[in-house]
Parts: sequence; C-alpha cells; structure tokens
Amino acid sequence: MDKVMKLASQRAVVIFSLSSCYMTYSVKSLFTDLGVNAIVHELDQDPRGAEMEKALVKLLGRRPAVPAVFIGGRFIGSTDRVMSLHLGGNLVPLLREAGALWL
Repeated sequence: MDKVMKLASQRAVVIFSLSSCYMTYSVKSLFTDLGVNAIVHELDQDPRGAEMEKALVKLLGRRPAVPAVFIGGRFIGSTDRVMSLHLGGNLVPLLREAGALWL
C-alpha cells in the first residue's frame, strides 16, 4: 500500500490501470478531454504491478481494482465515481483544487 500511496501523491491526477481495461480507457479519455495531464500506471506492465493491484483491491474492497483514480493524493474511486462527479459538476472544481486544471 505504501508504494501505491507514494505514487498516488506524485501528481495532481494519478490513475492505476491495466492496459487492456476499457473502463480505464474511458476515464483516461475523459481526463484528456478535460485537458488534464494524468499520470497512468499500467499495472500489467510494472514489475510490482501484481503487488500494487492487491493493495488496490484492499482499498476498493472489490475486483477489478482498476481504474483506481487519485486526485490531489486522495483516492476518488473507480469509473462510476469519476463519472458521477463529472455529471454532477463536481469533477472540474476538484481538479482545479488539486492543481490539475488552471481554467
């Protein structure tokens, strides 16, 4: 969990992903469309990815553990939570607060 939290705090928006996950693709696309330069950690391409995925499963309490989105070092959630924040008009203010957006 320490490795996950350290990586999650290195940038305003951090996404843990599996390269083949279509749900993560939609989250990454949303952030790109909003102009956010998120850092993405592809767990299936990282030597410690399996260990980090286990930590994320504990954090989420479910599988699959991706996408796992952190904004401003805080765990936000997965696709459903990110989309809910976006549709409710709360994602952009959260991104601004974290320094991921300047508009």
